[in-house]
Formats: sequence, C-alpha cells, structure tokens
Amino acid sequence: MPCFFVLGALIIPRISIVYLWLMTNWFIGVFGSLLWPILGFFFAPTTLLWYSVVVQVYDGTWGTFQIIVLILAILTDISPSTNKKRNKNRD
Repeated sequence: MPCFFVLGALIIPRISIVYLWLMTNWFIGVFGSLLWPILGFFFAPTTLLWYSVVVQVYDGTWGTFQIIVLILAILTDISPSTNKKRNKNRD
C-alpha cells in the first residue's frame, strides 16, 4: 500500500502538467522555449508547477511566501532520489 502512495506522489504532478498543457493556456508565455517545460516534466514537476503558479497568479513577484514554497517544491522533487538505507547492519 505505501508503494501506491509513493507512485501517486510521483505521477500526480506529471498528470497535472499534461492536463494543463493540453486543456488550458496555463503555460503560454511562462517560458521562452519548450526546453524548460520538458525538463521540468521529467526532473522537477512540482517546481515547474509552482513556478508557473507564481508567474500566472502572482504576476512573477517573488516574495517570502513564494520562495518558501519554491524551496518546499524543490525538496519534494529531489526527495524520491535520495537513498536512505536504514538498518544497514541488520542481522
């Protein structure tokens, strides 16, 4: 069951990006080229979504709240790639 939770946490941001890309105009004018959304989709989907929220909703203004949530988004994106091995010396 925890595997389904992890799988959902990894897939939901990507599903959101695909939905926003195909069904809305959310990403138009946010990025100068197509390279950044593609890289964000594969490597940092939560950060990509938050960056687009800041540009669309907050008009690109980076305040304290926006930076704190950006740091949380980056930590969320890199957390699945960290390998924490507990009880390495388990008998």
